[in-house]
Amino acid sequence: MASSVSGTEEVRVSALTPLKLVGLVCVFFALCLDVGAVLSPAWVTAYNQYYLSLWESCWKPVNSDTWQCNTTLETDWQIATLALLLGGAALILFSFLVALVSVCVGSRSRCYRPVAVLLSAAVVLQVCSLVLYTIKFIETVSLRINHEFNWGYGLAWGATIFSFGGAILYCLNPKNYEDYY
Repeated sequence: MASSVSGTEEVRVSALTPLKLVGLVCVFFALCLDVGAVLSPAWVTAYNQYYLSLWESCWKPVNSDTWQCNTTLETDWQIATLALLLGGAALILFSFLVALVSVCVGSRSRCYRPVAVLLSAAVVLQVCSLVLYTIKFIETVSLRINHEFNWGYGLAWGATIFSFGGAILYCLNPKNYEDYY
């Protein structure tokens, strides 16, 4: 069976390219990691005696089995960290929705640039929040025992890295690559 394509037949090119798809997956992962980071109870821990999250700070006195907790939303740097991180997460959510609508509608409209700009702004906000958190924690919290930045902090960095990857993918010029797929 031989098939031939006549000159009058229209060739359809899909609006979904690997760059869009991988970028969308990166943005989805960033969104999931951001949710995990914001909800995480463990940003800083110290030998089962102290932990600090974005929402509360808890410690266990040496001669006691009960934890004592305070809110962390009383100091300016912790509020600023939370606001910057939530602002970045909101931009990631909005860019994910724009990218998802672009893929689902299958339109040929170029949503690459707005998604890339939103993701770049989210990366800037999140890097600022994470650097601020690190510097101010070390500067203001004096623990007499060793502490470590835990998985909640790592999830926030992971979200930032995936957002950066998505921004790079959406910055690539699709005109150079779209004809091949």
